[in-house]
Amino acid sequence: MSARATTAEAAAPRTGVPEAAAPSAASAAVPNAEATGRRVEEVLDRLAQRDDREASAAAEELVRVLMDFYGAGLARIMHLMGSATGDDGPRPALLRDELVTSLLVLHDLHPEDTATRIGRALDSVRRQHPAEIAEFDADTGTLRLRAADSGGCGCPSTSQQAQQAVEAAVSCFAPEVTSMGWEAAGERAEPALLQISRRPPTAATAS
Repeated sequence: MSARATTAEAAAPRTGVPEAAAPSAASAAVPNAEATGRRVEEVLDRLAQRDDREASAAAEELVRVLMDFYGAGLARIMHLMGSATGDDGPRPALLRDELVTSLLVLHDLHPEDTATRIGRALDSVRRQHPAEIAEFDADTGTLRLRAADSGGCGCPSTSQQAQQAVEAAVSCFAPEVTSMGWEAAGERAEPALLQISRRPPTAATAS
């Protein structure tokens, strides 16, 4: 199935509301699924008319990738909401989930600040790869971590694997962290580049 067909199916209205019905003031401010689907189709059509098959194929692939990403996120949200237990409801499970967190941060909707999300990232890998925050500069997005004593052998390969696991977790929970450095006890290391990306325009940062 092509990205066009998938987009059209995903954007098709399922509410049973007649097309002639005038939208309310509240709904007018919210993106409309049908209108959005039509805009995507128009863009794909314009690319197809340029007779550039490579560009057209790339655009359709982009649509598929984005739809897969958001579809997986919505599915995860529904699963966590349906399986929530406890007095706090689904909120704790949603905020601990990497995929849900990445979606919320991407759209500047996450209720927690950067420092809190960094803490969640470290908690998610602490059992296998314990680490702690040495310093975080919210203005530059620079994070320095200190490896905690796990009682392991401390061999270079194990240490490298642990650092990679921690960096991957941080990139999911706090993508506004643009560089990361490691330091041993009593030492200070220059930060090594972790990733370069556009920070969320108004992403929450630690106070």
